[in-house]
Amino acid sequence: MITATRILPAGTWSGTPADTLALERDDRHRRRLVMRCVGKTVFLLDLKEAAVMKDGDALELEDGRLILVQAVPERLLEIQAASPAELVRVAWHLGNRHLPAQFLGDRLRIRYDHVIEDMLKGLGATVEPVLAAFDPEGGAYGHGDVHGHDHHDHGAHEHTHEHGPERHHHDHGEAGAHHHHEHAHGDHCGCGHDHAHGHDHAHGHSHKHE
Repeated sequence: MITATRILPAGTWSGTPADTLALERDDRHRRRLVMRCVGKTVFLLDLKEAAVMKDGDALELEDGRLILVQAVPERLLEIQAASPAELVRVAWHLGNRHLPAQFLGDRLRIRYDHVIEDMLKGLGATVEPVLAAFDPEGGAYGHGDVHGHDHHDHGAHEHTHEHGPERHHHDHGEAGAHHHHEHAHGDHCGCGHDHAHGHDHAHGHSHKHE
């Protein structure tokens, strides 16, 4: 299967793309996955590490063809305030709730949430539902993960190792935090997950592996 190993940021490439990859924000944070384009092109995304593909980026296939990344519009709330100081206050409340936010100068965008919408109106903000691409801030460490932590192809993996009569249970997450996510994916997310665990399990006694 043909592969793509490089993301070309929007504005750095030219030419006519061979096909278009249309994805919502959750599905644009990937490392290794079989992808299916709008025009039926199928390829293996195989990056060195998980990265966020943004609207207008291109994926370069090994034969030189380019695949345009298109952000699928999502239900969002667009937030404005009476002054920059008030907008900062609103942003603080959103950050206090660990909500991913997109900054657009004098406006903010978050995913639609009727409870948060009521809270924002209570703070005096002007809130309007919109349908638009969502590219939230990447956070202090640049991960840009919409669930508040960085994950590679669905993040936390739980598995069990059996060593003879003993059974060792390991949860792999971030700093001991275990998160379980369910994502609904279309045809573009059918397979190809590659999970690499950087863990060495050293035991002070020998086991007979079955």
